[in-house]
Parts: sequence; structure tokens; C-alpha cells
Amino acid sequence: MLKPSERGVNMPASPIRKLVPFAEIAKSKGIHVHHLNIGQPDIETPPSMIQAVKDADVKILAYSHSAGNESYRKKLVGYYKKAGIEVDFDQIIVTTGGSEGIVFGMMACMDFGDEVIIPEPFYANFSGFAVMAGIKIIPITSHIETGFALPPISEFEKLITPKTKGILICNPNNPTGYLYSKQEMESLEDICLRNNLYLFSDEAYREFCYDGVSTSAMQLKRIPDHVVLFETISKRYSACGARIGALITKNKLVYESVMKFAQARLSPPGLAQILAEAAIDLPDNYFEITKAAYLSRRNLVVERLNKMPGVYCPTPGGAFYVITKLPIDDGDTFCQWLLESFSFKGQTLMLAPASGFYVTPGLGKNEVRIAYVINNEEINQAMDCLEEALKVYPGRVD
Repeated sequence: MLKPSERGVNMPASPIRKLVPFAEIAKSKGIHVHHLNIGQPDIETPPSMIQAVKDADVKILAYSHSAGNESYRKKLVGYYKKAGIEVDFDQIIVTTGGSEGIVFGMMACMDFGDEVIIPEPFYANFSGFAVMAGIKIIPITSHIETGFALPPISEFEKLITPKTKGILICNPNNPTGYLYSKQEMESLEDICLRNNLYLFSDEAYREFCYDGVSTSAMQLKRIPDHVVLFETISKRYSACGARIGALITKNKLVYESVMKFAQARLSPPGLAQILAEAAIDLPDNYFEITKAAYLSRRNLVVERLNKMPGVYCPTPGGAFYVITKLPIDDGDTFCQWLLESFSFKGQTLMLAPASGFYVTPGLGKNEVRIAYVINNEEINQAMDCLEEALKVYPGRVD
């Protein structure tokens, strides 16, 4: 039998989606599964965005410009300006989701075998993107005891080698919900300037900041040519299936390189660009409602978790995730056990084992990520399930 490539073999499976078959079996038994495993918001996609697609006078669904529709990119300039970010439309490349933008950025800025430093735990798909681009992730560990704050810059310095080409962050962070402070962002600015590194910044959750404000990498004044920013409408407008994101850079050479990859895939999705462009016309107070909903959910999840014996959960400053430490032997085993062997009042829950968000072996074994993307009533039911599960789980560790 023919074998796949080494790259295909090394491509990691999603730690978030690998439990889906077990969830499907649980549902087939009539058990209600509370999905806290993935960042799929339950908040309705704004109807005006859907209507814009319905109303589009499209006779031929043609290719767009490889950088995306100019009308959309020009509208994005206004959106960023409101967020305190000054960019021109020809510094924006619309991508097929934020994922494509990250892959393009990695491939345009780094060669095979180059290294990028990423604070762990980090968005699990960064590992897959790195395999696709042929680069190596060098993790620097943040800790639950400090709320997953940025590790000291002196620790970053120890990891820099001739192969190091950049630092990649997600702010606010997925999976921890940590919100990097202005001081932390300026520390990253310093190290990137001193060592001539790129600063890759995934800012998918910019609008969802609860205990402070987001400092964009694009707002750092001394390194405009070092910054490559990634965006997506998936979480911002509860439009995960649209697959529209963006890569933004003021570095002309990087922009030109990314454009070659963009041209090779021809163009981003046409109808989804119409939907995304309509989102820019939403009222300025749109995010107040969604942000208030997530804040209420965050407070409830953190309160419920920290009241459970042996459980610890720091309060995240943004996004809609928490990582919590549980009194368990192994998160992967526990999450599978919840779906295979446990139910409470005909319900169970699906969580994401935190080990999949680390690359350092052994880390995150007693942690899970929870996405608070369901309403408060369901969150309470899910927390009831978790509390009861921890009482009877065979691998409980006190």
C-alpha cells in the first residue's frame, strides 16, 4: 500500500474535534450533550448580514480580486480606524478564514526549518499550520497560577536562535482567555526590535475584552514592518461558516509575498465577502450586547468552577474560553469518559482536553478548556454535570 507523506503523518489531529464520534454515540443513546468543547457561538448571526447575501444581484458568481473585493477592504479600513488601527486598503488581504491568513503569513515570512516562539497553551491549529508551512514551534510556557500571563521576556531571550524568525501570539488568547496588557505588548515590541523578529498577532477576539482593552500589535509604533496581523469574522459576528478572514501588514515585501499565495488560490469566497461587508454597517453598539452576554457567562462559569472541590479556574480577561485545573489523572481520558460512561439527569458534556493546546510533553494533563458559548441556563446544567462527574470519576486525584 502506498504511504502518505511524512508531513501528512506528522499533521496533528484536532484535539477539539477528535471526541466527536464519542459525542455522536452518546446522542444516539438519547443523552443530551452540552457542547463546551469548541468556539461555536450560539448567538445569532446578524440577520442583516444574511439578508445582504439574499439581496445580492449576482448573475455570475465570479472570482474576486485575489486580495478580496476592494469595496470590502476599503470598508475594513473604517472598521480598523474605529478600533484605533490605521491601515490602508492595499495593506489588507482577505483570506479564507483566519486560518488561511496564518498559513500564508508563516509561508511568506519563514523558510523550511525556521522557528517561531509561541506562548503555550496556544490555539491547537497553530501546530497544524506549522506542519503545513514546514516550520518548527518553540513553546514558552505560561502557567495557570499566574492566569497565563506572558512569561518574562528574559525567558524569550533564552529561546532565540539563528533559526528564530518570529513570535506568534493570540490576543485576547485562545485557549486561555488571557488579555495581554499594553506593557506586555510593548515588551514584545522591544524583543522583536532588538532581535529583528516578526510579531505575528491573531486578534480574532478583539471585541471581547472584559477587564481592560485590547492593545493591537498594529498600535505598536516602533515595529510597523515587523507586524503581521490575522483576523476573522467567525467569532466577531458569529459567522464561523462564512470562512472570511484577513491578513494585514504594512511590510510591502511581505504583502507582495503573501499576494503570490493569494493569487495561487485565486480568490476568497465571493458570497461570504458580501456577507462580511454588510457586517461593517452594523451599529456601533452591536458588540455591547454580545459582549454583555459573554461577560455574564464568563462570570457564571468561573464562579461555578471555583466552588467545586479541588477545581481552580483563573478569571480570563477576554475571548470566551477558560482553562481550568481539575482533580483528575488525565484530561483526555476524563473527556472521553464523560461521553462514553457518564450522564446526569440524561445529560453530559463535551470538553476539550488541555493537553492538545501544549506541545511540551506532560503539560495540561489535569486541565481542560471550556468554551462558554451556550446560554446561562445551559451553563448551569453543564456545571451540574461536571460537579457530579468529578464525584464519581474513577481517576479522581485529590
